[in-house]
Amino acid sequence: MPIEFKQRVLPNGLTVIAEVDPDAATSSAGFFVKTGARDEDSVVMGVSHFLEHMMFKGTDEFSAEQLNRAFDEIGAKNNAYTTSEMTCFYASSLPEHTLRSLELLGKMMRPALRQADFDTEKSVILEEIAMYKDNPFWVLFEAVTDRHYAPHPLGHRVLGTAETIENLTSSQMRNYFQQRYSADNTTVALAGKLDFDRTCDHIASICGSWTRTRPSGRTAPTARYGDAPVELRLTDAKVARGYLLGMAPAPAADDERRYAAAMLAQVLGAPDNSRLHWALVESGLAEDAQAGFDAHDGAGDYYVFAAGEPSRIGEIHAVIQREINALAQSLTQDDLERLRNKVRTAATVGGERPSDRMQRLGRQWTNLGRYESLDAEVDRLGRITLDELRSVGEQFPLMPSTIGILTPSSPD
Repeated sequence: MPIEFKQRVLPNGLTVIAEVDPDAATSSAGFFVKTGARDEDSVVMGVSHFLEHMMFKGTDEFSAEQLNRAFDEIGAKNNAYTTSEMTCFYASSLPEHTLRSLELLGKMMRPALRQADFDTEKSVILEEIAMYKDNPFWVLFEAVTDRHYAPHPLGHRVLGTAETIENLTSSQMRNYFQQRYSADNTTVALAGKLDFDRTCDHIASICGSWTRTRPSGRTAPTARYGDAPVELRLTDAKVARGYLLGMAPAPAADDERRYAAAMLAQVLGAPDNSRLHWALVESGLAEDAQAGFDAHDGAGDYYVFAAGEPSRIGEIHAVIQREINALAQSLTQDDLERLRNKVRTAATVGGERPSDRMQRLGRQWTNLGRYESLDAEVDRLGRITLDELRSVGEQFPLMPSTIGILTPSSPD
């Protein structure tokens, strides 16, 4: 039987969407809250991610241990994540445990937020921030993103900073929770084998008392183009290599050109058989070279990253510039066919898993507020032409407008 899309909006504004597949062997559910680092005031940067951790600490009804055991008893695979634009709590289980899984997720979405748990988890978050400081990619990515979007909150760090987390209070977290974790700012996405009407009724019985808050809309950042890129230079005695990361404006999540932009980033910097791989890694000039594309609400960005000998960072930078300058006109029909095959393979593999379908569905609805089937999206990608790729390359050059370089420094 074909997969069928269904939707219901509960009286309190909570939206439930699903791709129902009677032939699936599992079901997956996710609560997608439209809140992330970009929705935070600068003084509470990191509160969304901190709050995600706190949701696992139990409710007035369940302790953290009881909640974990309840998921384990039904064999559910559950987890959560926070991005700059959303926070998701999800679980996958056998179809006969779908309602119980949703019951546990729904209850988890109304945590106790105990002070003792807050104090304990603050140390965990600070340790996580410290751990990421040892990852050169993330050090550069956060610094470049902050500078690229400043003063817009899309530049906020998902984990926050040691200072903002140290100063954060449980009262500030509770206020943020009450404003953002509302019925009309949450979408429940479902996929797999399930009875949609019965499942919606069950969700209503659990979440029907949630209130609306009508959270304010988001503002889009202003894309910055310029003749000379902004350059950040960082040093660290703990690193032994040189690292370069650049960021450039790209199409937003609701821009039709995002499909071509994603393909361009693949041609330039996919892990293997890309322009940067052959020019930098296979040539021995760099140890790592990659490029990517990320579409946001109201904006998008490309990034390029490379690592190698500190003394050769200038040479690596020059090669990246050369490959970007030549990219649009060097595209061939073979490039396009290879990309199409990759897209079809990824779509086919993902389409076989309800968990992947649920994630795609929830993210798409949270970002765009509308549904587009996987088949329609794959068909659109399959119709992209070389002219479209070249046009997007000209309209959104991958040449970074913000560049960060990290090199070793002598210890004191």
